[in-house]
Amino acid sequence: MVNMTNRPNAPFAVYVHWPFCLSKCPYCDFNSHVRHGGIDEARFVRAYEREIATTAERIGARTVSSVFFGGGTPSLMQPSSVQAILDAIAKNWRLAPDAEITLEANPSSVEAARFRGYRAAGVNRVSLGVQSLDDAVLKELGRLHSAQDAIEALAVARSIFPRYSFDMIYARPRQTLQAWAAELKRALGEAADHVSLYQLTIEPDTPFSALHAAGKLTIPNEDLGRDLYDLTQSICADAGLPAYEISNHARPGAECRHNLIYWRGHEYAGIGPGAHGRLNIGPRRYATETERRPETWLMRVLATGDGLTVDEALTPGERADEYLLMGLRLAEGIETARYVALCGREIDPERIALLHKEGAVETTSDGRLRVTQSGFPLLDAVVADLAA
Repeated sequence: MVNMTNRPNAPFAVYVHWPFCLSKCPYCDFNSHVRHGGIDEARFVRAYEREIATTAERIGARTVSSVFFGGGTPSLMQPSSVQAILDAIAKNWRLAPDAEITLEANPSSVEAARFRGYRAAGVNRVSLGVQSLDDAVLKELGRLHSAQDAIEALAVARSIFPRYSFDMIYARPRQTLQAWAAELKRALGEAADHVSLYQLTIEPDTPFSALHAAGKLTIPNEDLGRDLYDLTQSICADAGLPAYEISNHARPGAECRHNLIYWRGHEYAGIGPGAHGRLNIGPRRYATETERRPETWLMRVLATGDGLTVDEALTPGERADEYLLMGLRLAEGIETARYVALCGREIDPERIALLHKEGAVETTSDGRLRVTQSGFPLLDAVVADLAA
């Protein structure tokens, strides 16, 4: 079996999780926390620096091609904190001159002065959580900003950063095709070269889950959800922003490099409370997770050097299934030869043939397997079938 763990010149990313928010959105199941009494930001930054150094000692030299500050709400951080974390990354690894450095922001926390500070620190891409351009919907989603706040935040981002993106949520309660078409077209008028468009899903243990279970919140049924998805693809394609991943759209060449590292099965370090990572050490790949509770993570890192709660070597089969699961999210699909190299076996050709006959997948002349446009709304079922 070919060792595909450390491929020559493979990209390496660092994900930095900042877990704090001003409020918790009712649909969100991310590791985010509200601290009304404030936090000791400088102490947290020291812990980020320590965990970065410990991770670097473990895996050795790398060239970082992408850094992503996610959350939570990283735009609540002081620019000096972002600078210190980037300095720690550059101290312990080589930061590529053209590295993509992204920071997530909420429109309610956008200040031009702070954004200029992030840009000076090295951030060259921001991702704004717009979610909707309807004030009533924003209130229902628990967002603290207005539609006008979002438009103004996008203008600030456009004036300061070389690249920016934003998120929208659709398939919301009571949403019609006509209303979404109008809202999406208005949003795309504010776009540059990348947008992320997510269907609202009911996640367990969230306020929306409780409302849904009680019959107090209804989202579009499967048929309307499919129609909304198809409409989204059509409008974005017409605007020159085709889907390169099931929920992400970009002009060719403007794809989010950081997320491509995840979806293409490359290596990344997860730093901060509740961060996940995939680390290549020798011929093996390790799945890592850190302590989710911020203060507990902080104490663990300052005491021992890391906040790891999961640190497991993946089997060849687990690596291959993960590559299948993540890679089929992309319009480009997966390299079947790489799948075989990872686990020593082919994907069941009979299953591929059946899904091909149903129009859900296709194979390319260069040996890739990908999900078709009509198959994407059934992605979970397609992946489950192929991985069985």
